Amino acid sequence: MCPHAAPARPAHLEDLVGIEHTKLGFFEQLRHKIEELETKNQETEDRRRETAAILDGISDLMMVLTEDLKIISVNHVFNETFPDIPNPEGHYCFELFRHETHPCPECPAFRSLSTNKVCKETAIFRIDGTNRHYEMIASPLKNQEWPKHRVLIFKRDVTMEKIYQAKYYQAEKMATLGVLATGVAHEVNNPLAAISGYAQGLQRKLARIADDVDPSMADDFREYTKTIVNECNRCRDIVHSLLTFGHPVCTFSPMSINDIVTETLKLLEHYFKSQPQIKVQTALTETLPISFGDAPQIMQVLLNLLTNAVDALTSNPDAARNGGTITIRTSTTPAEDWIRLEVSDTGCGIPMKNKDKLFEPFFTTKPVGKGIGVGLSTCYNIVRGHKGEITVESQIGKGSRFIVVLPTNPDDINA
Repeated sequence: MCPHAAPARPAHLEDLVGIEHTKLGFFEQLRHKIEELETKNQETEDRRRETAAILDGISDLMMVLTEDLKIISVNHVFNETFPDIPNPEGHYCFELFRHETHPCPECPAFRSLSTNKVCKETAIFRIDGTNRHYEMIASPLKNQEWPKHRVLIFKRDVTMEKIYQAKYYQAEKMATLGVLATGVAHEVNNPLAAISGYAQGLQRKLARIADDVDPSMADDFREYTKTIVNECNRCRDIVHSLLTFGHPVCTFSPMSINDIVTETLKLLEHYFKSQPQIKVQTALTETLPISFGDAPQIMQVLLNLLTNAVDALTSNPDAARNGGTITIRTSTTPAEDWIRLEVSDTGCGIPMKNKDKLFEPFFTTKPVGKGIGVGLSTCYNIVRGHKGEITVESQIGKGSRFIVVLPTNPDDINA
């Protein structure tokens, strides 16, 4: 052995196996690679399931649209909301939601794509015959690898929120008006009492000096003081109406809604005779239970609804010419704990923009001299005083239906 030569490396098994060992190493690396890929694949599948669970947990309707609003994919809420549309992919959203051939003007998708920002909008869609309020949120989805941009749309049904919000605002307005009316009524009552008292004093004085003054002058004074007292009494009644408008005073006793309908129609008999082109029909449930409430006030509600129905019919040229129909219907729930009173007409209908304002005080669409807009707000106050609800359904050109729902025993209802 050369003295400068490196010491010999001890022989290994690989040296003995040779090329076969190389193959073993290759297969070992391949096995490790396969294990890594399986791990990565499992992680990817876990993330996919997590993402799917998150998407399934979203209770809003979700769609991915193309730039021209063609549906690419939807979530399960879409399928649950529109079971009659099994395969929405490939359709334009405005075709499905609006049955239109062009995009909706309020759609936030275009604005979101052009500004590259999240945009919101609210809109009303008619689903299953009812109008539903939806809050729409559009988020742009842009990727250079995609041939076209996309947009993600969320639609949340906020119908109940809108309804409760409107009721809250209405209650708040009525409370404010009640405080205002109470203050005005008390301020007016005091001078009215003084004027009426002095007028009655003059009447007593006049009785004692009647023989000492000119008879014609005495008659004039009697007439003047009588007019002053009568007008003071009329103002007192108006003030009382203002007080009860803000804070309705209900005297509850057993009452029959069917009897109230009958009595109200008797009161309006002459009025309806002056409108011979209008047909009035009733559909009263004979087994309607007795309920507790203030019968005169419920009669006032029905009077207001019927006179409004006549106004709606006479303002419709077709109905005014060919006549129309007013239908009064009563019914009860299966448990007989609520009574439903409906007044429907085939009149002009109520525009959507006015429906939310109908029960606001002093809101009216009638011409000057035909109404001051307190009828329906008074109805609202009376019905609320009975712990009931009043709602309206209407279609332009087809008519309206006012629905009053009252508990048979308001004491059983929590305020």
